[in-house]
Amino acid sequence: MLSYTVYSEAGGVGKTSLTANLAVAHARAGLNVLVVPLDPQDGDLSRLLGVDDDRADGDADNLVRHIVQSPRGEFEDLIRTAEGVDIIPEHNMLSDLSDFLDREQKQAETLGDAYNIYAQLQRVLQDAGVADHYDVLICDPPATESDHLYNAIYATRNLVIPVEPSAKGQASVEGLEELATNFAGQLNIDVGVLGAVPNGVKNTSDQKEMIDEIAFPTPEVIGDRTSLLEGSWKQQCSAFRYVQEHRDRQRDYEVETLAQLDRIARYLEDQGGLEAPNPPEPGALKVEV
Repeated sequence: MLSYTVYSEAGGVGKTSLTANLAVAHARAGLNVLVVPLDPQDGDLSRLLGVDDDRADGDADNLVRHIVQSPRGEFEDLIRTAEGVDIIPEHNMLSDLSDFLDREQKQAETLGDAYNIYAQLQRVLQDAGVADHYDVLICDPPATESDHLYNAIYATRNLVIPVEPSAKGQASVEGLEELATNFAGQLNIDVGVLGAVPNGVKNTSDQKEMIDEIAFPTPEVIGDRTSLLEGSWKQQCSAFRYVQEHRDRQRDYEVETLAQLDRIARYLEDQGGLEAPNPPEPGALKVEV
């Protein structure tokens, strides 16, 4: 199973949009995809793909309950599906995840048991047999160092980094490289960086220089597509569906962006030793998922 966390220390770099679109790109190629978004804030991936209707329902079962071993149902019942992608929707209880984990750890220590607060998402996914049912697992944590991020990295062991083409974005890449190294050493796990995706690029000389200095592979460089991404959020769908169903005419540069997303998905699958059974022509709009 190919598994990765989409993460950048800088906010507003299109992290959640990239996560959703890569998930759909994998699904377009015939792969079974599970996305686990972990952002406590509104305006998250569950919102983007229109599966956030239970977010504020205090009675609803949710991932946090499973992480702290107090579920109200089966893991499979948490799953919602949009555009061929299975999603564990975010819930407001994610805001209190660290407090719940801290209490679990203290209770375990009182009983003399070992408890790794960063390994709890991985435990839930293993118990649910996710690796047996899915080809691709993607986590979308918030853009801050947190237990959400650490659980995502522990579960996936790989990072994909959206990059803002600015000095701020460069600093976030350098910080993330250090963060990944420190985290791997602290928990004695290997953490790989599959690639970086420069996003919102306007091809200025400063941006080109910054992209050349990125220490990770950059399979594609995506231009400024503010209108495309804002339209996707408004219609609560991926960029693929937005261009196909909500544009009155196809714009070549947007179709090329869809092709780039398909090619990034193929690159990541190759990095994970995964061969998609039915990869479409990059950017093709009429693909059944």
